[in-house]
Amino acid sequence: MSDDVNSPDEQGEELFEHHRIVVDPGQTPLRVDKFIINRVAHLSRNKLQTAAKSGYVRVNGQPVKSNHKVKPEDVVTVELPQPVYEFELLPEPMDLDILYEDDDLLVLNKPMNLVVHPGHGNYTGTLVNGILHHFQNMPSLPNQPEPRPGLVHRLDKDTTGLMVLGKSERALTDLSEQFFERTVNRRYWALVWGDVREDGTVTGHVGRSLRDRRIQQVFEDGREGKHAVTHYRVLKRLGPVTLVECKLETGRTHQIRVHMQHIGHPLFGDPIYGGNVAVKGAPGGKYNAFLRNMFEALPRQALHAKTLGFTHPGTGERKDFESELPEDMAKAIAKWTTYIEASGL
Repeated sequence: MSDDVNSPDEQGEELFEHHRIVVDPGQTPLRVDKFIINRVAHLSRNKLQTAAKSGYVRVNGQPVKSNHKVKPEDVVTVELPQPVYEFELLPEPMDLDILYEDDDLLVLNKPMNLVVHPGHGNYTGTLVNGILHHFQNMPSLPNQPEPRPGLVHRLDKDTTGLMVLGKSERALTDLSEQFFERTVNRRYWALVWGDVREDGTVTGHVGRSLRDRRIQQVFEDGREGKHAVTHYRVLKRLGPVTLVECKLETGRTHQIRVHMQHIGHPLFGDPIYGGNVAVKGAPGGKYNAFLRNMFEALPRQALHAKTLGFTHPGTGERKDFESELPEDMAKAIAKWTTYIEASGL
């Protein structure tokens, strides 16, 4: 073993497995630090390299350096001295905007500023906590004494709109297969920067940014990230911004946000992908004041999951749902319309 990789075993140090990843059969040789960073959120490159120097990064049970190349079917683990943070998923009372519910599934309208699932930095107050409270009176599933919320897809914290959850194992499996087979109809309304001249399609692999692990980026060479396709069409042109409808073929993290940014049309108000500054429009006192008011009224990405359609797992019926735009987006579109008409643009 190399002198610059310490072995925790030799130090008698107790380790706890934090991450375990089995390398895909088709994986080309790749540095282990890059491999882990691409697959583990909220883990910085510096922290990972420090862990590797301390012998906490292992491949097939052996400590390795950061530049070690992984190969297909390797078992990659990150083992650290501190135990994994564990939390109990507890039911919490929550006002849920439920549009439809039966024994198999539930369709709801998610508001802004609500994290869907507990995770790093958000262990309470999530949609899952509220769903657990709502499901408390639901009959237990076979061989499962406690009900569990059946997430089959997610929305970002500040994205609003329609979600479907499975309440039975049959429904959960069936809905998951529909999402995987891309037979679910998902359409989003987004207010984006710029004058979108025509309808189109964005195709580009989406994955975690190599510069900032908190965000996603498009990889045109296809060597990183996962295949992603977004179709968009123009609904209304409002001078510096355009209201578009986006139809998802795939469901990658931040897909619409990063795809629209990639083609030069970041979502209005998006603080992560450059939409919360003046991207288009002639700068000036009146316009700048208007934008300040708009950003205050819509302090998030202008994205709403408006349409959701799927086949009911129990009845085989096609179920289609529409959701009204939330108040902040509706007002933003109305204010842009008034501003453009008054400006004569």
